[in-house]
Amino acid sequence: MFGWRRRDGRENDADGSDVSEDYHDGADSVPDGGPYDTHEAPHDEVERLDLGSVRLPVPENSQLQVEVDPEGPVRAVHLLTPSGRLTVSAFAAPRTGDLWQEVRQELIEQLRSDGARVRHEQGIWDTELVADTDRTSLRFVGVDGPRWLLRGVAASPSEDLDSCTKLLYAVMDETVVDRGSDPMPVRTPLPIELPDEIAQHIQQQQEQAGA
Repeated sequence: MFGWRRRDGRENDADGSDVSEDYHDGADSVPDGGPYDTHEAPHDEVERLDLGSVRLPVPENSQLQVEVDPEGPVRAVHLLTPSGRLTVSAFAAPRTGDLWQEVRQELIEQLRSDGARVRHEQGIWDTELVADTDRTSLRFVGVDGPRWLLRGVAASPSEDLDSCTKLLYAVMDETVVDRGSDPMPVRTPLPIELPDEIAQHIQQQQEQAGA
């Protein structure tokens, strides 16, 4: 469902050098375009799952996993794919942007305190983080938008991280973010609203589990 579009030019690393050829099987073959603010959302034929604050495409052969807080609100929505798990979340950000740089540094400290081996890699939007643990590999991608930050996480076995990352790029590239106009503290997760059909299915599961 994703059309790979060739990116013009090459991404530069933090020191100004070109990204190496072995990075994600070639950084010049990744998507170009989004993510989009709701005011600039394209009128295309891409089918997107409407979660209120974000509208994102769902890759083929993937399953939806919803993480619900015990008190009711939806905490996160994950996409389970053959390559690994994708998580795309949106947060309130200041008008000046640059929130990803702050969040990235905090993630480094948190991941290293948990024993992960963390490194920086230049991505197609900004600097990304790759964290390796004994059981899995993680890639964190951040995109600063107008008063929002979109964060994507790919989690998979190390040998599948490249393919999982490509899926994450494709999903984020076609994602639409609806920040809303209400004042909101910086870093507040934008609320997730499930479609009625999915919400009713989860409610039925919870009732059956309670019974």
